Amino acid sequence: MNATLILMIAAAVAGLIVLGIVISFFNVWLKAWLSGAYVSLVNLAMMRLRGVPYGIMVEARIRAVKAGIQLEINEIESQYLAGGNVIACVQALIAAQKARIELDWQRACAIDLATKGSGKSVEEAVRTSVDPKVIDCPNPEGGRTTIDGVAKDGIQVKVKARVTVRTNLDRFVGGAKEETVIARVGEGIVTTIGSADSYKVVLETPDSISKTVLSRGLDVGTAFEILSIDIADVDVGDNVGAKLQEAQAEANKNMAQAQAEIRRAAAVALEQEMKAKVQEMQAKVVAAKAEVPLAMADAFRSGRLGVMDYYRMENMQADTDMRKSISDDSGESNN
Repeated sequence: MNATLILMIAAAVAGLIVLGIVISFFNVWLKAWLSGAYVSLVNLAMMRLRGVPYGIMVEARIRAVKAGIQLEINEIESQYLAGGNVIACVQALIAAQKARIELDWQRACAIDLATKGSGKSVEEAVRTSVDPKVIDCPNPEGGRTTIDGVAKDGIQVKVKARVTVRTNLDRFVGGAKEETVIARVGEGIVTTIGSADSYKVVLETPDSISKTVLSRGLDVGTAFEILSIDIADVDVGDNVGAKLQEAQAEANKNMAQAQAEIRRAAAVALEQEMKAKVQEMQAKVVAAKAEVPLAMADAFRSGRLGVMDYYRMENMQADTDMRKSISDDSGESNN
């Protein structure tokens, strides 16, 4: 009796569990069935066991079916398990269908996974394909407000441009994004300004920049198609050529000053060297004069010089000093 009671209780508990599971799935199952996007209870239970939010999967299928797009629940679940946003993919499919743009589920899933973590979405890609997007060049978030180029006459020209682009869904996966478009357009603008003979040419015909840049096919390999490049503002900047010439002149002056200082130092060194040589020669003269009395004494002792010879020499010296003194006095009188 006790065994029978236990079996009945176990059966009742199992039935309650099954009933609870069925009730938990019933609303979702009924919603899908009434919407014409039928999903079996077995599929719902399997998604529950796999940790997949079956409510979101069913919601995505309902939206697709209501828009006339036939999507199997397994395809939607596969995209979710791959890390994609299934609701965004379905919305992109619906938007593409309304705009008559070719987009299938596989490509939408690929775009969704490619834009994951980039701040973009497959919905934005489709929306930009329908409604072109305007990109500021340069990007204000980069800290620069103008693209600066220098014409051949040395005058700087500052340009702001606005690039209108449309998403190319065929190249969106693997194609370069907005940063590449901005960089290419900026490079084209700088090159065009640099090839102008004068800044006046750029100011007079700013549309020539747009035509030149557009003709270079800057959207090759990107996820966008460039529709137009509009010059929003053109300003004249600094006279870069004059500043460069001024800097060159200053550098030349500094070099000349340095070379002059080298020559002055060399001259001073040579002057000091000559003074030292003069001092050396004067020392030799003094040394030679010191040897004269010694030579005369030796001559007296050896008999080569007599007393009368000595007096005659002294007289001649005195006569020479007198003549020199008279000459100096007459020179001062004339002055």
